[in-house]
Amino acid sequence: MTATIIGSTGLVGGHLLELLLKDPYFDTVRILVRRPVEQTHPKLEKKLVDFSDMESFRLALEETDIIFCAIGTTQKKVKGDKEAYRKVDFDIPVNAARLGKLCGCEKFVLVSSVGANSKSNNFYLKLKGEVEEAVQATGIGSVYILRPSVLIGNRKEFRFSEKIAGWLMPLFSFIIPAKYRPVKASKVAEAMVTAAKS
Repeated sequence: MTATIIGSTGLVGGHLLELLLKDPYFDTVRILVRRPVEQTHPKLEKKLVDFSDMESFRLALEETDIIFCAIGTTQKKVKGDKEAYRKVDFDIPVNAARLGKLCGCEKFVLVSSVGANSKSNNFYLKLKGEVEEAVQATGIGSVYILRPSVLIGNRKEFRFSEKIAGWLMPLFSFIIPAKYRPVKASKVAEAMVTAAKS
């Protein structure tokens, strides 16, 4: 099996990459990246991709059995530019599903967000809901959507709101509905692998 990860340098994607490299179920683990990465492994295949170039994107997805999509940006990274945010959080996952289907890929595993709803008044939740609907509309064989709450783990960049939530929410977890409780990024990655193998 060949697995392709989009978003392998992020919090969930990093855990996912480690799990797939150790799992004998997967012969090849391909990562699509915008910048070179130093990591090496006998099973690891690295492809530099311009995600706005559909031909480059499509070629990178050829002979993929399962696509894992854990890509996402932040308002801080795009400096509040909602169009730039949409290009990462909407265009990349939806194009990955569409091009993956063209390449014969049958499984797509997507990290979304708790509360995702295309009819929401919240920009982030509305966008995540629109992504879910658009990915499913591509007609790719099986789509698995994970909707984690606040992610716990060591990010490369500091996110103040996540740090605060990570400290406070466990104290009040007994009154927080289960789906809104913080979740370890490693657990989300494990769930992605389980879904892909089901």
